[in-house]
Amino acid sequence: MPRFPARSGRQAGGQKGVNRPLALGVNVFFAFGLNDTYQVFQLPGSAMPKPPRHKDQSLADLRHEIDRIDEAMHALLIERGEIIERLIAVKKTEETGSAFRPAREADMMRRLVARHHGNLPLDTVESIWRVIISTFTYVQAPFSVHADLSAGDASMRDSARFHFGFTVPFVPHMGASSIVEAVTESKGDLGLIPAFATAGAGPWWAALEFGTAPKIIARLPFVERANHPAAMPVFVISRVATGAMVTETEVWSMRVSGWRAAAVNTVAALADVIAVPDRAFDGAALLVSVERGGIGAVADALVKIGASIRSSALVGSHATRYTITDKRHTSS
Repeated sequence: MPRFPARSGRQAGGQKGVNRPLALGVNVFFAFGLNDTYQVFQLPGSAMPKPPRHKDQSLADLRHEIDRIDEAMHALLIERGEIIERLIAVKKTEETGSAFRPAREADMMRRLVARHHGNLPLDTVESIWRVIISTFTYVQAPFSVHADLSAGDASMRDSARFHFGFTVPFVPHMGASSIVEAVTESKGDLGLIPAFATAGAGPWWAALEFGTAPKIIARLPFVERANHPAAMPVFVISRVATGAMVTETEVWSMRVSGWRAAAVNTVAALADVIAVPDRAFDGAALLVSVERGGIGAVADALVKIGASIRSSALVGSHATRYTITDKRHTSS
């Protein structure tokens, strides 16, 4: 099973609360080459009660506290569900498209990381929140998750179940093109496609260039780190209301001629790129993920090394990649 190590980068909490883009690269598949202590002093003649001490609590007391917390959490989930019912009524008149809101979800996960502390592993907290968020999204508007297993069944299933839970139906496919077709024919389904080149996949993103086609709306995992339990980098495609999109990173489909080895290092300094052969132009078909507004610099760099840009089209966007390296936030 392939491993997908987290890429080094800044700590969480960079510009505007998010990381700046990490070191970039090109993914190419070419057939050709503390607790404080304290003291309490009793005044003479006074009867000051002593504060409760943890060591005075019995096992039964502690279990009672746990039961109280569990019941409170359950009650809050029920209350959340009641709010969702009201939200459904509002959305029927104000919004269209998939109930999945990538901008809001990326922000929710970043805030979760920022406030998390204690001995509960972030892996556990993140997975719980992902199940809560995705399940309530499914309650609002049922959808399925279509997943391309061509890069590894186990890794993709881990990603799908970690991010969307078991309530949302999982539909396996073999090949990115099949995912695009299934999502295109659906009303609000999501498609999961590996965010790297795979043998025989071809430029599947070209099918996203049409106005009515689904778009890339997110990149998973939302929070990248070493030893993430669902580390496979995945693009999420769907139809989502324009206002729900997050546009920190733009994703472009480009076709170029004159693509050669030198182009790899040139583009790697500016963007994340997937490149596959494009025999129609004796060049390459590229999927370029670049900071918003940065596609012009990528195009200029390609021209300077002799490549010709035959076409380009915006095929989606997603949140800036967010990486944490604090070991307190990871499980051993």
